[in-house]
Amino acid sequence: MVVATISPNGQRILLHAPGHSPVPDHGSWHIALPRTAAAVPIARALIRTALAEAGGTADSDTAELLTAELVANAVEHAAGAAPVELVVELLPSGCRIEVHDGDPAPPGDLTPPGPGCQPDPWQEHGRGLLLLRTLSSACGHRPTPAGKAVWFTLSMRR
Repeated sequence: MVVATISPNGQRILLHAPGHSPVPDHGSWHIALPRTAAAVPIARALIRTALAEAGGTADSDTAELLTAELVANAVEHAAGAAPVELVVELLPSGCRIEVHDGDPAPPGDLTPPGPGCQPDPWQEHGRGLLLLRTLSSACGHRPTPAGKAVWFTLSMRR
């Protein structure tokens, strides 16, 4: 379990295992987030910090955006009160980010968008998965014992 704390000056979020120094030596983090709207900015800050501490292996802005979409979907659509889990794995080729929730139902369509795929401009929802399919190197979902995990990968920045 990794804990996130805010630095004494309030400028950084520090990731650390209880009883260990900030930023673990290994390349993955598992963080439980509340099932509230507050989870989205917390997740964005954690992604930004994790990728910065790792030396910027992937595009932080894109990682933050896609993570925010997945966390917001989990908070809004998943059943139950269980926390949402954010998993960040640093890879030699970039990063893989997963959001776990307690709902076993698959998300919407995660297949790559076809030519001319346009979201309906009058709909308030429905762009998050399109962003995920378009901006990630790969994406998908898998069942977990407690529900599902929706994931995406980003290639290393050039």
